[in-house]
Amino acid sequence: MKLDLRLPIGLMFTIFGLMLTVFGLASDKAIYGRSLGINVNLWWGLVLTAFGLVMLVLARRGRAAAQDG
Repeated sequence: MKLDLRLPIGLMFTIFGLMLTVFGLASDKAIYGRSLGINVNLWWGLVLTAFGLVMLVLARRGRAAAQDG
């Protein structure tokens, strides 16, 4: 059984990142007073989503390379 760990990791980070991004967009601005007004949930949600998408792309490229070779 050949399990590429990049696929489940990519899915997990993408889902969590999207959830955190939506929360950051929908949350009240007052809760970011302690973080100098920076919407930390939005920015980290975008970072997690980007990382998850990179993992999914790498998993797809790895699967294609395994089928070719």
